[in-house]
Amino acid sequence: MKGLILSGGKGTRLYPITFNRAKQLVPVANKPVLFRVIEAIKEAGIDDIGIVVGDTGAEIREAVGHGRRWDVNITYIAQEAPLGLAHAVKISQDFLGDERFVMFLGDNVIQGGISSLIRQFASSEWNSQVVLTAVDEPQHYGVAELDEQGRIKRLVEKPRNPPSNLALVGVYMFDAHVFQAVNAIKPSWRGELEITDAIQWLVEHDFAVHPYVHRGWWIDTGKPIDMLEANNRVLAELEHKVDGYIDRDSKIDHLVTIERGAEIINSVIRGPAIIGEDARIVNSYVGPFTSIFHHTLVEDSEIEHSIVLDHSRIVGVPSRIEDSIIGRDVEITYSPIKPKAYKMTLGDHSRVGLL
Repeated sequence: MKGLILSGGKGTRLYPITFNRAKQLVPVANKPVLFRVIEAIKEAGIDDIGIVVGDTGAEIREAVGHGRRWDVNITYIAQEAPLGLAHAVKISQDFLGDERFVMFLGDNVIQGGISSLIRQFASSEWNSQVVLTAVDEPQHYGVAELDEQGRIKRLVEKPRNPPSNLALVGVYMFDAHVFQAVNAIKPSWRGELEITDAIQWLVEHDFAVHPYVHRGWWIDTGKPIDMLEANNRVLAELEHKVDGYIDRDSKIDHLVTIERGAEIINSVIRGPAIIGEDARIVNSYVGPFTSIFHHTLVEDSEIEHSIVLDHSRIVGVPSRIEDSIIGRDVEITYSPIKPKAYKMTLGDHSRVGLL
């Protein structure tokens, strides 16, 4: 089998974090989401991977390269505009050929990986397998309606009145018959070739489409609140270790990762949390569910349930920062009048003086 990762979206729901950065490269627990997707596909035994890219293609190519760090071969497929998931499949036919493949959205995080799903599909005679999960607001997703036997009856993209709460989670498996489907369907009212329409075409033409209902957690990291929730979930499942320096006046618990070159000075860190390479935490408190990326300074400050990207400085902020995503090269300093807490989503290169 081959792998196909879709990584062409603009990430407007994550502005300003993604204003000048690919959303798939925003880190969760100090690792870009796209890297986690590549690892999941590799762990499933697939080492030939295509990545569909759009406007942020240059940045993704620079970050991922040819795939050597994962021992995979990466092929880049340019999509001229965001014309839909089925369009991404259509333009990838030369890369995919007649082989079965798994398609994975590059901004999704799923518990447990996909190895068992790949084995199940590879040993079956199904033409497609789609992963579903129950969600609270299905109107924001592609939604599947199943019949009494648990087979797919109907799929609808972002319906106003969802026929069920089972959403397509962004992991799909197909054989070559999917190209008949993507070439047969028409653009939706959004002007896109919808993958739900392609799967519906397969169902209506009596191809075997198997629904798999995922019982673990799954997160589409499209919004800041979702990014923080994904960070929470991944941090809680990490195998934590300490490779950096902790002085005798600091306290950390067993759910904290300190990466190489990081320094913890006279500080308290309560996990689950991760402190990135060459970061410095000085006279500060870092609370649970916090990821501090590399080359970042937190000094005389408190922060929890947040993500801080690389090369940022948080200095002299006595009131706790919480529920925040702070971009690259951000500087947060303090002025005397203080509220109890700050909540913020800051883009790269921001400068904030707190009053």
